[in-house]
This record gives sequence, structure tokens and C-alpha cells, in this order.
Amino acid sequence: MSRPAVLKALGGAAAALLFAAGCSPGGDTGARDGTPPSASASGSSGPGPSASAPAAGEGRVTVAGTLTEGLRSPWGLAALPGGDLLVSSRDDRTVTRVDGRSGAKRSLGEVPGVVPGGEGGLMGLAVREGWVYAYLTAESDNRIVRMRYGGGAGDRLGAPEPVLTGIPKGTIHNGGRIAFGPDGMLYAGTGETGETGLAQDRASLGGKILRMTPEGKPAPGNPFADSVVYSYGHRNVQGISWDAEGRLWAAEFGQNTWDELNLVEPGRNYGWPEVEGTAGKAGFVDPVAQWPTSEASPSGIAWARGAVWMAGLRGERLWRIPLSGAERSGEPQAFLGGEYGRLRTVLADGAGGLWLVTSETDGRGTPETGDDRILRLDVR
Repeated sequence: MSRPAVLKALGGAAAALLFAAGCSPGGDTGARDGTPPSASASGSSGPGPSASAPAAGEGRVTVAGTLTEGLRSPWGLAALPGGDLLVSSRDDRTVTRVDGRSGAKRSLGEVPGVVPGGEGGLMGLAVREGWVYAYLTAESDNRIVRMRYGGGAGDRLGAPEPVLTGIPKGTIHNGGRIAFGPDGMLYAGTGETGETGLAQDRASLGGKILRMTPEGKPAPGNPFADSVVYSYGHRNVQGISWDAEGRLWAAEFGQNTWDELNLVEPGRNYGWPEVEGTAGKAGFVDPVAQWPTSEASPSGIAWARGAVWMAGLRGERLWRIPLSGAERSGEPQAFLGGEYGRLRTVLADGAGGLWLVTSETDGRGTPETGDDRILRLDVR
């Protein structure tokens, strides 16, 4: 049975659960053959882009097309000056350049020293001033490296240079997202590798959001002296992004109950493993939004048009969380429910739209012809 058919068969129970949780059900069902559907939060097939405008505070997504397909275990995505994209393959250890207009792919080669396994491998990517940064699993740890690209390096990646080493690795919960913030510093989301105590141990780099200079040193103004630790008490952070005012947001995998979207502030404790989801407990920060783990399992996030957009793996949907300043301004909306399977990474395209990367070939999906893909999304 196809993925949309399964979701349709389960629609009644899923809708009841979502209503009880106060969230919208997934978007309309349809083919996964690359045909751009119109996406809504109604949970049923609806009219196309000519439909009436969404209610105040609500958004809309339209899949404008497929940029490229046939990717294997894609994970990280970064934009190059000029509009082309770099995408990493977690399991193949390679970086591929994708033409931002035609979708043509060109391999930049394999990254030395990557040891894939479980949820580890070649993960997040970031680009800055002729360097490609990568978060990867090595023989003894997770680490961040950087490689020269362009200029004298030509169309191949240079040899990796360590930026930060010693991030705990495991079969699970390796984190892996990196991005440069508006302050020019490099941020990384890490996981606690299944060893829950690491999240509360400020001496460990596991279960944290890290902030460092481009060379890997503790960034000026960090909350703990001589440390790259920016916030702690995280279980597994795979999504980080900034809003238009420079506030940092992070998506986090829960265990059995609640996935989270958090507003991240320096030196704060986000609770794991003492609390999961909203607890109202002194000393811990409650999430701005939360979901049952079956509806999200969030990976990448991006900011666009007044909202955080969050890619769901197990939930197989794209969430829109509208924000006003540091607070949620409406209920989260779900789009693309079951249309493209597991969703790994979402990236703002710089023009108000999004790039969305699927994750059906990561060993936990059910790949169909064309998987995995990078989709172009128009958002409103």
C-alpha cells in the first residue's frame, strides 16, 4: 500500500489524536511521483493555488516542483553564493553540488575520516568565505571540520581541517546540525548519544547547543567561561535557525511523549532528562510548542514569512509555527502529510520560499521511485 493510502486509512484515528493535542492534521494526500500538489492544513485533498486565501494567522505551502531527485541518505543542505546548493550524504560520506536552477548534480567527492553507523555519518553543512564546514561522525567522536572550496581548490573539496573535536558519538542521538548565526559565530546542535546524563553535564559537549568562532574557539560572550557550550539539557538537536530579529530557535527530539520547539537563550537549561515537554518546573525552560513524537520527530527548521517551518521524520509532515516576537502567535499547522515521506531538512531560499529535503533512503523509510529529493516550496 502506498504511503498516502496508509495515511488515508488511518485518517480518522490520526485526526482524533491531533484534535486532542490541539494541532492540525497533516496536509492533503496525493501522488509521490514529483507532481507538485497544493498543500493545505485541512487534512484532505483541497483546491489548488486558486483557492481562497487562508484565514488570518494561517499560512499556505505549495510544492512548486522537484529540483533534483535520486539522492541517497541526504542530510545537510547549504546554499552557495549564486544559488547552487550543497547536500551531504550521511551514509555515502559524499558532498554533492546541485544546480539551483536545473537541478543538475555534480559530486565533489568523499569526505575522508567519516565513519557512518546508526544515526551517525556525514551530517550538517555550512558555508562561509570559501570554506565548507561539516559535522561528521569519526572513529572516536563527532566533530566539526572545514574544507576549502572554490578558488584555488577548484571544483573539489580540500582536505578536512578539524574545527572542534570531542563531541560524544553514539549509534543514536548524534545531533548534527550546524549553521552560522547573524553574529558570524558557528552554532551546532548535539545529542546525548542515549547517555542521558550528558545533557546536564556542562563539561560534556553532548546534549548541547554549541557556539564557537569559525576556528572552533569559545565565542566571545558565551555564558560559561572558556566553553563552547551555549545552552544545555537537550536530548537531540537537529534543527537550528534564527528569526528576523536574530532570536535562535531549535527543534528537539523527545523520547516517548513530546517533541519540542525551543527559544534558545544563553546559559539556559532545557530540562532533559529531568523533564520532557512543558513542565513549569523552576530552573528549566519550557518549549514554545510541542507535539506527540508520532507527529513530528523534528529534524531541520527554517525561518520564513513570520514562522518557523519544521521538517518531521516520523511525522512525515512539514509544520508551520507562527511567531510574534518570542511567543507563538497561533496554533501550529501541518502540511504535506504523507506526500513525500520522511522530511529531513528545510532551508530558506533567500526569497521567501523554502528548500525541503526528503529522507526515505536513510534506512527507516520506504523508498519509492525518485527518492530522495529536494523540493521547491512556495510559502505564504
